[in-house]
Amino acid sequence: MFDAKKKRQLRFRRHRRLRKKVSGTAERPRLAVYKSLKHFYAQAIDDISGSTLVSASSRTADLRGSGGTVDTARAVAEVMAEKFKEAGISRIVFDHGGFGYRGKIKAFADKLREKGMEF
Repeated sequence: MFDAKKKRQLRFRRHRRLRKKVSGTAERPRLAVYKSLKHFYAQAIDDISGSTLVSASSRTADLRGSGGTVDTARAVAEVMAEKFKEAGISRIVFDHGGFGYRGKIKAFADKLREKGMEF
């Protein structure tokens, strides 16, 4: 079994490999996600200007205390979908951050698609 340091290095390697191909613009920002054991974070990034357009996490007041569950990821996706609509963004590029496309990441992406986002 891998120790924690080795697992983290492998995730960073997968993320670097993914970032070579994925880039965001103002019209179609990169949606970067990060998950920890306790929280779920997401932000839409314009890589050309290097700025964050929209962000949400499970650490906000309305989601605090919900833990790092799949339901929390879905709740963060609902908040992100609302913020995307306010910003006038309907198309994104999804960056799963080197995490496997399953569990919280998949639930987050499915909820965003359900809310009308294209990626």
